[in-house]
Amino acid sequence: MLSQEQNEHLCHTDAGTPMGDLFRRYWTPILISNELPHPDCDPVRVRVLGENLIAFRDTENRIGLIDEFCSHRGVSLWFGRNEDCGIRCPYHGWKFDYEGNCLELPSEGDNPKARAKVGLKSYPCIEKGGAIWTYMGPPELKPEEPMLEWTTCDPDSVYISRRYQECNYLQALEGGIDSSHVTWLHGGNINSDPLFQGSKGNRYNVEDLMPVFDVQPFEGGLLIGARRNADDDQYYWRVTPWIMPYHSIIAPRAGHPIGAHAWVPVDDHNCFAWSINYHPSRALSGKEREAMMAGKGIHSVNVPGTNLPAANRENDYLMDRNAQRIGSTYSGIEGIAMQDASLQESMGPIQDRTRENLCGTDNGVAMTRQYLTRMAKANQDGGDIIGLEPDQQKVRSVACELPRDVNFTEGAKDGLFPEPGSDPMTV
Repeated sequence: MLSQEQNEHLCHTDAGTPMGDLFRRYWTPILISNELPHPDCDPVRVRVLGENLIAFRDTENRIGLIDEFCSHRGVSLWFGRNEDCGIRCPYHGWKFDYEGNCLELPSEGDNPKARAKVGLKSYPCIEKGGAIWTYMGPPELKPEEPMLEWTTCDPDSVYISRRYQECNYLQALEGGIDSSHVTWLHGGNINSDPLFQGSKGNRYNVEDLMPVFDVQPFEGGLLIGARRNADDDQYYWRVTPWIMPYHSIIAPRAGHPIGAHAWVPVDDHNCFAWSINYHPSRALSGKEREAMMAGKGIHSVNVPGTNLPAANRENDYLMDRNAQRIGSTYSGIEGIAMQDASLQESMGPIQDRTRENLCGTDNGVAMTRQYLTRMAKANQDGGDIIGLEPDQQKVRSVACELPRDVNFTEGAKDGLFPEPGSDPMTV
């Protein structure tokens, strides 16, 4: 249970808030690269960490992320013309480049001083791993590029989707690091979903309803281990790394790809759930990509041309009560992603954590909150924060069977911190 003040401290991410200033110290994924498919393509609205921005790819393939609203009279530059190395406001022709500099003021003629006064806020961007990332923090503190494993894999080994989720980032993140709910919420799907089926671990998930959590720190965040009884007097471990500030990695099942998430705040009441599948040692198959595009595994089916899931709050997530009764889906909602999103959104825009009652399976959730709070304080005080350095991001999820007297930190060490390109540790 948190106090109201503690809850607000964790959930508010606008500029000037402790958590908002912390998040701005990291590279933030804002778009999948193909959302800006070519030079001079259509601009895209980006709302992130409470700021309204516009992204565009200019004539020379440079990515701009600038204030959405023209500094003249506040017109949204989403309506603008992306042409000749800049975006032009259609109202009076003011033109801005990818760094927010005003290039042209047609009504003022050639007036450099006037142009210098009306530039727009801008943030630097990079492309890495099939995504566009921005850095919104102090320029002098900009870290090295992210090195999460999925950002380093060959493009044919990675699939990325993202969906708009109508709740605060924290309740989405907390769902992503909670392995205990899989037995219940996803129990009707883990043996039928093409990206989950075939794993011996599926049986362990169903048979052992009392997982024991062991949460251990590492350089970039936490290793959240969930232990269940397995065959031959062993334990079945699933270890979910949480990497500061909002990245998580999901252990693969059998030979399927690894899963990963980024839970990126849009504002205090909404977030983007990034869902990534990747395999470090092979290309994804055509069937795997087809399943991901069809909303299987951790992905969603979205309304064409948007990031809004087709099953959403407005249509009760296409709830099928008969499917719920017969157990083909435990919750009556199709798809693992939307099973999660529906319940997380049902908590309200910001969950009231003053009313919750945590238990042993919530150890990872509780420790994540503690780490976020500590890092926000360290950032305010000018201290060190974790998860910024590339080496702190080089971790992988594992699923494994271990003797009962061997902890995952030792028995799964080679799987958690593997050689690049090696096969995942999985069951």
